[in-house]
Amino acid sequence: MMNAFKPIALATALALASSFGYAADFNAAKYGAKGDGTSMNTAAIQKAIDAAAKKGGTVVFPAGTYLTGSIFVKSGVTLKLDKGVTLLGSQDIKDYPMMPTRIAGIEMTWPAALVNVYKQKKAAIVGEGTIDGDGKVFWDSYWSLRKEYEPRGLRWASDYDARRPRLVQVFDSSDIKVGGGLLMRRSGFWTLHVCYSSDVTVDGVVIRNNEDGHGPSTDGIDIDSSRKVLVANADITVNDDALVMKAGRDADGLRVARPTEDVVVRDSIVRAGAAGFTFGSETSGGFRNIEAYNITVEGKVPVGILFKSAHTRGGWGENLRLHDFTMTGIPVAVRVTMNWNPSYSYAKIPETETNVPPYWKVLATPVPKEQGIAHFHDVKIWNIKATGAKTAFEVDGYPHAPLQRFQFSGLDIEAEKGGHINDAQDWTFTDTTLKLGTKVEVGQASTVTGLPAGSFEIRAPRQKEDPSKKSFAEQDKT
Repeated sequence: MMNAFKPIALATALALASSFGYAADFNAAKYGAKGDGTSMNTAAIQKAIDAAAKKGGTVVFPAGTYLTGSIFVKSGVTLKLDKGVTLLGSQDIKDYPMMPTRIAGIEMTWPAALVNVYKQKKAAIVGEGTIDGDGKVFWDSYWSLRKEYEPRGLRWASDYDARRPRLVQVFDSSDIKVGGGLLMRRSGFWTLHVCYSSDVTVDGVVIRNNEDGHGPSTDGIDIDSSRKVLVANADITVNDDALVMKAGRDADGLRVARPTEDVVVRDSIVRAGAAGFTFGSETSGGFRNIEAYNITVEGKVPVGILFKSAHTRGGWGENLRLHDFTMTGIPVAVRVTMNWNPSYSYAKIPETETNVPPYWKVLATPVPKEQGIAHFHDVKIWNIKATGAKTAFEVDGYPHAPLQRFQFSGLDIEAEKGGHINDAQDWTFTDTTLKLGTKVEVGQASTVTGLPAGSFEIRAPRQKEDPSKKSFAEQDKT
């Protein structure tokens, strides 16, 4: 698949660029843009986009590096970055205007992305060029703030107070195309955030965020409370979630109540990141009709398939289909955790903190216990091949609200340890091959059938360590 990536990307670029019919070209250089790597081009590029938007058209660039702050692609416009063209993000946060958006599950004001499609229709960002966030200055500011916040009991606030620009934002928009061999690198925060949008195609993107270090929160592709989305031919190296479905956080996410649904993710490779394919931890709005297949996950990725939520998230997941994954040398093949990263997930404002920003209060809004439970059910996972794994399963549901009706078939997992499956109800395995150094521990209250004879044992769940309780230095190492 990956050997054919360049021809596929070129074909995709041509298809995406022509998807809105013939339109005139608008050369950004004619509007004053200079590709010298030092001149600030925000106004010039925006002038070209605005001109193209009047009748519909394609904004093009001569080869070069164009330093810019936030730009806004409008309806009817294709932003075309040919090979040899780089949009280079400013390192000054003032070049990214504050605007209403959603960040990490809550609606709030936050800096605009480098490239924005905001409340538009029929727009595209394509080509074999590069969007470079030059994000290390924002990564460093996050780590500095987090080291200051953790001793004050504010780990949960650091991700929101450390304002960092996303690379590309598609917000409240429809009929949007992104890809065609596009290289996206060094994002200050999430790389491609698709939020409150529909009919979005992401086909042929390369994401490289682990350059100049390992950027925190540099997710790859986040599909957030959106519907009718296709992601294909993505090649991802990041330092957080790679391919991830999200749907809002806690009280604010439950208020908005918009699911992510009717999504297909296929033919992609994850080389580094927190997980190969993820649901959550922002689960509040729910997930429905999600399919991911032909996904390769390599050894620098800690988890192949990850479901994560928290006691205050709520939400649900149904009709989720994951199949034909290949995992090599990863620590954990399948992980389900309903109490993910407590020091981040549970916001509590210390009494010593005064004059707090409004979004702190949003994050700390209590969620009734019964509403805070995420219900995942009717999940099908098949044709998963994992070799050289450390652990096959790490599954922890709720004793009073177990994970229901997960069906596994065609699994072929080689791992040093079987791991555990706790608080699961009506889980079935068929045609499963497990080559394990230790058995899978199945919790006493779980109902799991079909595991190969001799591959499991029934026992009481073990007490789990909270990784967020480790020292900052220990966390920082990972």
